[in-house]
Amino acid sequence: MECPHCHQTLPFLLCSKCGKETPEASRYCAQCGTLIAPIQEKRGEGVDISDRTACSDGTCIGIINEKGVCNICGQPYTGDPS
Repeated sequence: MECPHCHQTLPFLLCSKCGKETPEASRYCAQCGTLIAPIQEKRGEGVDISDRTACSDGTCIGIINEKGVCNICGQPYTGDPS
């Protein structure tokens, strides 16, 4: 997801109903209006993180999302961090 003003990649979530991108901090999907999961679920509480894939950057703390990019810096996955 890209900021329309500065063109930086923004962290986003995929809506569970329509599958479209919506800003990570949203309470509702920007496309269809579906309520997004509570923040504690997005932050990993109650979620199994054992099979997550860390960002390839090596300095970023993000994880690779469903689209194959980091949820923090937006960089595509290129392999294990070096």
